[in-house]
Amino acid sequence: MIATIFEIKRFAVHDGDGIRTTVFFKGCPLRCIWCHNPEGLSFEPQQAFFEHKCVGCGECKKESFSTEDCLGEARIYYGKEITVDELLPVLLEDKDFFENSDGGVTLSGGECLMQAEFCAELLKRLKENGVHTAVDTCGFVSKEALNKVIPYTDVFLYDLKAYDDEVHIKCTGKSNKIILENLLYLDSLGKNIEIRIPYVPEYNSDQIEKIAILLSKLKHITKIRVLPYHNYAGSKYVALNMKNTLPQILPTDEEIDEARKLIKNITNFVVLY
Repeated sequence: MIATIFEIKRFAVHDGDGIRTTVFFKGCPLRCIWCHNPEGLSFEPQQAFFEHKCVGCGECKKESFSTEDCLGEARIYYGKEITVDELLPVLLEDKDFFENSDGGVTLSGGECLMQAEFCAELLKRLKENGVHTAVDTCGFVSKEALNKVIPYTDVFLYDLKAYDDEVHIKCTGKSNKIILENLLYLDSLGKNIEIRIPYVPEYNSDQIEKIAILLSKLKHITKIRVLPYHNYAGSKYVALNMKNTLPQILPTDEEIDEARKLIKNITNFVVLY
């Protein structure tokens, strides 16, 4: 069984509780205007060129060149095919750190559940080795995909970008009907869910109260995170020769604090940055 990934990030501290290793899978059904992982949108492998890192060594002009030969790491190849048997031992290398910090492994993307069969097998093997598991998902996936990973997932990190369908379509190119249905489905099964809300001024900032009202009706939310939008990924779009869709306006600390307070008052859940 083979999957296509674009990064393995060790010692991650923002992808679930504790110290974690996060696996980023290529391919995503959404096209969020503010996407900070554009290298994860396509299933196809991509080569990026970060011009500002180029040291002019000339290695890339050789016929035998591979991105590993780039001295300045200016050329990066996003997209590696890997098997469960190859990936599992890499993830288990930091098991001691997981256990000492109540951490584990997180599957992310792109949208990892577009490669659900692989994810299910990997998660199963991780659980057999006593590793805590998390799935970071946009929710725009089939119930069949969810059902494959549900038995082996300790917590779902669930993105909510908008409540109103027309806003969601404007921001991501897709309806949120399936996303909301899947959220209610996971909650009905008693699965632990951490909600992650990107806050993007002028795009979804008017959706916070509506999202909070929806969440107040759920029973298995472990925590809610309000994620301030940033535009650090601009150089990736240039390096990948992709159109940069990132908004220019960043949220203020005051805006994020007000959003957090609003959600807290409506839901009474733990709300974090």
